[in-house]
Parts: sequence; structure tokens; C-alpha cells
Amino acid sequence: MASKRYAVVDRTVCVACGTCGAVCPTSAASVANGCWAEIDRRICVGCGLCMRSCPASCIKLTERGGEA
Repeated sequence: MASKRYAVVDRTVCVACGTCGAVCPTSAASVANGCWAEIDRRICVGCGLCMRSCPASCIKLTERGGEA
């Protein structure tokens, strides 16, 4: 069963440090083209580890819509 939440990155604030990818238990977070973090919401479990570890505070959890 999918989580009711998933992580979303504010690309305007992200510093592409890779911390989110290092702590993500499902490897849903990664740095895209060295520019910003991306979250694969299909495999994100909404645990919030990336959000809590982000030094730029650019990751937030949001509620899933009907796509889950």
C-alpha cells in the first residue's frame, strides 16, 4: 500500500548536495544532472528522512492525490 505522502523538492532552493539521496531508504531521491534533487514519487514512502536531513530545507512532504 502506498504512503499518503511523498516528498517534493523546491528546485529554486536546492543546492544539489545529494544528502537526500544518501538517506533515502528506497532510493527515491537523487540529484538530477548535478542541478537539483528529484524525488521519484512512485517509490517514495513519505518517511520524511530527506526533508529532515536537507541542509537547504528545500524538501517538503505533500499529500498524494488520486494517483497513488
